[in-house]
Amino acid sequence: MKLEELEKEILKIKERNEKVETDKSWETSWTRKILLFIFTYLAIGLYIDAIGVEKPWLNAIVPSFGFLLSTLTLPFFKNLWRKYIYRK
Repeated sequence: MKLEELEKEILKIKERNEKVETDKSWETSWTRKILLFIFTYLAIGLYIDAIGVEKPWLNAIVPSFGFLLSTLTLPFFKNLWRKYIYRK
């Protein structure tokens, strides 16, 4: 392989690594978690309102917090899975 080709390959790897790091940061960010909570709350609130349930926006809070809680506990369970179940 020529030096130029190796440099291009290294650049591609660096670009890919940067994208992977950015994606990982987004996946674990509070911004993402808050947006998921807001969108979940709005979707459930609109649905509950559409089907005529009383106090839809109050009732939408519980499932939204449940979803947020599940996203917060996933890293804990991921680490348990990695430690006790996943074998490479």
